Order: sequence, then C-alpha cells, then structure tokens
Amino acid sequence: MAPAAGAELAGAAASRDWAQIIRARLAGSTPRHEVSEWRVPGLFEPIDQSQRPFLPQDPLPAAVLMPLVERRELTVLFTQRATQLRNHAGQISFPGGRIESADGGPVAAALREAREEIGLAARFVSVIGYLPDHLVNTGFRVTPVVAFVQPDFELLLDAQEVQDTFEVPLGYLFDPANHHRHRRRATGSDEEVEFFDIPFGGRNIWGATAGMLLTLYRLCVGPADE
Repeated sequence: MAPAAGAELAGAAASRDWAQIIRARLAGSTPRHEVSEWRVPGLFEPIDQSQRPFLPQDPLPAAVLMPLVERRELTVLFTQRATQLRNHAGQISFPGGRIESADGGPVAAALREAREEIGLAARFVSVIGYLPDHLVNTGFRVTPVVAFVQPDFELLLDAQEVQDTFEVPLGYLFDPANHHRHRRRATGSDEEVEFFDIPFGGRNIWGATAGMLLTLYRLCVGPADE
C-alpha cells in the first residue's frame, strides 16, 4: 500500500464517529449463546457443522468487558496479563473470566472481573451491548460485553492477575492498515484460516482479543470496507 493511501485510510478511520456507530449497531443486542452463533479467532462467520468436531464440546461460560473509554478520541482499555499465570501469561486481553453461579450472567461477571483485576468501579461503566460468543483454546466460551467508560476512573491492579494496563485509540485499532493478516492451519483440521494481529507501541494484540476487536469492526463497517 502506498504511503499516501495508508495515511488516507488512517485519517478516515480516526475521523469517524465510532461512538455513535457502535451505539447504533449494538442497540438492542443480547447475549447469544447458541452454537450456531459462536466465533473462533480467524473465522468471522458463524461456525458450520464441519468445524464443530474440532471445537470444545462443552466450553465453560466466561465473559470479558470491552471497555471503550470516552476520551476526546475514543480509546480501548486493555490489560497485559501477569507473566506467572498458567493460561495466556503475558498476553494482551480484556478484563474478564469465568461466569460464576453467583453472577447470574455475563454483565455481572464482566463487571466483577474488571473490579477484581484492575479496580474499575461499575459506576464508571455503561454497558451498551454484546458481541457473539468467542471460543478460546483453553475451553471457554467468552461473551464480549461492550461498554463505554467515563474517563475519570482510577485503577488498582491485582498484581497476581495483571501486569499492566494501557489504552489504544479506537481509530488506530479500526484502521485496516494496522490489521496484519496471517494464515495458519486450524487446530485439529487441514483447513487454513486467517488470523490477525494489531501491533501497537511494542505490544502485539492478537488471538481472541484481536478477534473480538475485528468482530466489532466488521459489525461497524460491513464486509465491503475490510
């Protein structure tokens, strides 16, 4: 891609009113747990029957909070997981975890995990909708809970869970020039699928986290703009 064309795409992505677009696209959305709605990283359409045998048969329900911080330019708040964790150590993620019986659903679980992991108080958070459930290779079915966050919050990290937090402008994350495509063979299958990562400031956003971001992006812009 020519530098001028890349700059034009970046400017277009940054200048759109993503907050308004996201509100409109997610209005009235509800959690969708049916198998036919599941997504896996690299596959942005619902899974089909041929893929089902290669996926967890009974994944555990979990939820993450996708925090969109309402600064002058909308940003996304990420966590970097602690390096001593058993699963996904050091990876970039959203606050979240298993849905416990006392939670009653994905919203309560996502808000509880955000409070426990990074000290984000629920009073700063306004849930606006949900994305389809995403499967992760550790055997969880994760409901992304999309929320706007007032910017005057203060965080207190649980060092056992989270090493760091950082924010990235949504315009950068939604700029196709920053979506790096890779192809690899899907686990347990001969089928090759596309995966994406989004490098930013020495960090690399990939896996299910990148998959959720790109699911939101595709919902906002439509397949013709990818």
